[in-house]
Amino acid sequence: MKRRLINPIVFKNKTALAVTVLLSLNISAQVFSGFTYKGNDKIYTDNPLKDDEFYSPVLQGCYPDPSITRKGSDYYLVNSSFSMFPGVPIFQSKDLVNWKQIGHVLDRPSQLKVEKSGVSEGIYAPDIKYNPYNDTFYMVTTQIASGIGNMIVKTKDPEKGWSEVQKLNFDGIDPSIFFDDNGKAYIIHNDAPPKGTEQYSGHRVIKIWDYDLEKDQVVAGTDKIIVNGGVDLSQKPIWIEGPHLYKKGGKYYLMCAEGGTGGNHSEVIFVSDSPKGPFIPAGNNPILTQRYFPKDRKDKVDWAGHADLVETPEGDYYGVFLAIRPNEKNRVNTGRETFILPVDWSGTYPVFQNGLVPMKPALKMPKGVKNQTGETGFFPNGNFTFSDALTNPDLDQRWIAMRGPRENFITITKKGLKINSFATNVKAKAPISALFHRQQHASFEAAVTLDFTPKSEKELAGITCYQNEKFNYVFGLTKKDKDYYLVLERTEKGNSTIVAHEKIELSKTMQLKVIAEGDDYTFNYSLDGKTFKNLGGKVSGDILSTDIAGGFTGSLIGLYSTVSNDMNW
Repeated sequence: MKRRLINPIVFKNKTALAVTVLLSLNISAQVFSGFTYKGNDKIYTDNPLKDDEFYSPVLQGCYPDPSITRKGSDYYLVNSSFSMFPGVPIFQSKDLVNWKQIGHVLDRPSQLKVEKSGVSEGIYAPDIKYNPYNDTFYMVTTQIASGIGNMIVKTKDPEKGWSEVQKLNFDGIDPSIFFDDNGKAYIIHNDAPPKGTEQYSGHRVIKIWDYDLEKDQVVAGTDKIIVNGGVDLSQKPIWIEGPHLYKKGGKYYLMCAEGGTGGNHSEVIFVSDSPKGPFIPAGNNPILTQRYFPKDRKDKVDWAGHADLVETPEGDYYGVFLAIRPNEKNRVNTGRETFILPVDWSGTYPVFQNGLVPMKPALKMPKGVKNQTGETGFFPNGNFTFSDALTNPDLDQRWIAMRGPRENFITITKKGLKINSFATNVKAKAPISALFHRQQHASFEAAVTLDFTPKSEKELAGITCYQNEKFNYVFGLTKKDKDYYLVLERTEKGNSTIVAHEKIELSKTMQLKVIAEGDDYTFNYSLDGKTFKNLGGKVSGDILSTDIAGGFTGSLIGLYSTVSNDMNW
């Protein structure tokens, strides 16, 4: 049966087109339907919410590097997305507790050029800010791909799409934008120290530039270093980054991450009478960290930092930041998540309330707020269940692809989601025909119904648990000679081994299920829709952790199909 790509997005880039074309002859149809994801973390069963509480993190799973802004009574939050497509998820809330995803900032190939990027390349540390002087939202970030570098987009309405990319003329990473109350604008970012002045590995500086709002560009020659190294250069602080500038009581406050994004991560604060310094560090730095506590503490939260502040209409402050919750083997499979804490700014400097003690899973609700997480479109947290029949033409925003648009390989039908297989597999640093849901719990189960009859050993469809192109599991159905097989493959450092395979009598549909209990993962199947059988026993989730695989993302669960299956057994 011949098949063509439905509703393709046309690329001007011929290389991108080449890696996304289908093998159009004699390819089997496959349809995924009835997807369910269910979290089962002990921390939530042991800590049920009271009526006046909500859970933090507010965004579970790989939602790192949060940035937040407010227009009137509406808050907007964005996250890093690296090579996920679409990029930069954006959420809206009226109370800082209940969040709805309203889309993605970078939702088309002209804005996001990550076709050849590794998973942890692409979009780093976006910053979102609302400028009341021209009623415009700005998102500034670094795109580590295609030579774009630092860039900015803008919009009058975050729900109606964002502009094309404006490349910014400076080096470094982690840019943010600040609008002063006199209408002037500035860009702040991390950069390398001037050539010949680097004193140690991880020595970085924070720079500021004047920003021309008419030209949407930094003003040449206005750059100035406002922090060298960090709080105390003599102590050789590493990776001063993620800067944000605020103004309160006529003073300018510069808040930055320091210590790297791992176990030494922290948030520090400086003050000045001018946006261009000199900036004096607070005597009580850091104002947020989890690095001082026993490694074996209960309900561990770690790596806290890379924060941003927002003021409520009532004059209170809150801070969003990233942190991680490792599993029982102290491995990070869910990635860096978005947490929130109230901030006490009654003194000279802001301090994250309970940000310098071991963090708890539940927080007191802001006054007058009702917890609606998981209801009427609000993002869920805790031990939630997400179900998707995969028949709605308006695909849920939490589904993402890798390195290219979802629309290039999916077709929504009345029977479910049809994936139009690419001639690439999960090991390729290229767009792959897989639709991903983030792993949002240490312990979870995810299941899907698959209708698929492979015609050759090159065809495979099933589930992938995917940390990146070199570290992943594939659990799928394929064919060898005249027989059908379920196969479980483990790829570590790019080297693949078959964990198990089993010949099956193929019925019309089958169910595939992956279950994780911390570091232990099992892959299971059912041919009758009732009884599940395991394939491969318990396997380690080590390769799905950033500790083993490296990078900056969390593990993803993919509905996957390929016509370039290369398994050998």
